Amino acid sequence: MPYEYVGPAEILRRVDGVAGRPVRSPADLDEWLAERRDERDEPFTFVVDGDGTLLIAPRRSEHVACAGGRPVLAAGEIAFDGRDGRWAVTGVTNQSTGYCPDAGCWPAVAAALDRARVPHPGGFTDVFVFRHCPSCGELNLVKDAHYVCVFCDADLPS
Repeated sequence: MPYEYVGPAEILRRVDGVAGRPVRSPADLDEWLAERRDERDEPFTFVVDGDGTLLIAPRRSEHVACAGGRPVLAAGEIAFDGRDGRWAVTGVTNQSTGYCPDAGCWPAVAAALDRARVPHPGGFTDVFVFRHCPSCGELNLVKDAHYVCVFCDADLPS
């Protein structure tokens, strides 16, 4: 199921083309990470586009910019570590407040990484739950199964 962008409209208006780098092979990942030696210690922004391709961008990039404003099959943050001369995913989440994907998007992530022949942990290493408050409309990141809006104290849908 594609996820539409649900973040602030002003961020979407600034999107000009696809900012994410397609990763279709280990060589694509090697080349991109070689250009980012100073950034490798922290996770990167990623999306899986509508064609099932992994796109990655620097961490402080907006997911919607990485995706070129288009719907995605998954979005979050991803970390890599180089072992035995090749990169592997060491951490991957669904943390994207622009798309708010649920944990059910993992198969799209796994398929994109498998097609690119990039080893991965087999599931999200951290899963985030997002809810829009029915009372005030604000986006909430649910923590510790506490389904209460941090902005207005209303109950959030479970």
